[in-house]
Amino acid sequence: MSRLSTMPRPRDSIFVGGSEQYRGDANAVCPPNLTECVMALEDCCEEAHEAQQLLRNGTFDLPRMTKVLTSQKVFLLIDEGTVRQYQADLTDEIEPQINELLERAEKGLKALNRKEGLIQTKVDAAQVAQSRPTRGTTGTWASNKLEARRLQMLATQREHLEEEMEALEAEVKQLELKAMKS
Repeated sequence: MSRLSTMPRPRDSIFVGGSEQYRGDANAVCPPNLTECVMALEDCCEEAHEAQQLLRNGTFDLPRMTKVLTSQKVFLLIDEGTVRQYQADLTDEIEPQINELLERAEKGLKALNRKEGLIQTKVDAAQVAQSRPTRGTTGTWASNKLEARRLQMLATQREHLEEEMEALEAEVKQLELKAMKS
């Protein structure tokens, strides 16, 4: 660690006329108290610089820490009972909507399953019709068409009956819930 005041080469003069006319006696000796005072001042400056560096290192992330601490204050101001109450209110508000969406999804899935069954029935009927030996007479063609029409009517009737059954089941569930609440 080098002292600023004991550098080997003096600094150049800023005066235009040269440094000779301003320089005092070259053999003049500094009093020992002045040298000690300069060294103590330099030590203080170094300590202040180190303290400033330490302060910078400790506070460079102050904005992030401020944000973290303000978000924690929210949780410190609200007690656990209030949080539970708001959570229960939110559950009461959202749960019926979620149940309705689930019911709609189940109905849609059942409708798709029914349509899949109808299509599968049509495919099976078409495969059966193709596997039968075809005759050139119009009577067999008409009977195949009549059979396909009959299968389609039965499938449609089955679909309507299933929808009616689901409606009745839903009504029974609602009546059971009303009976349980009373």
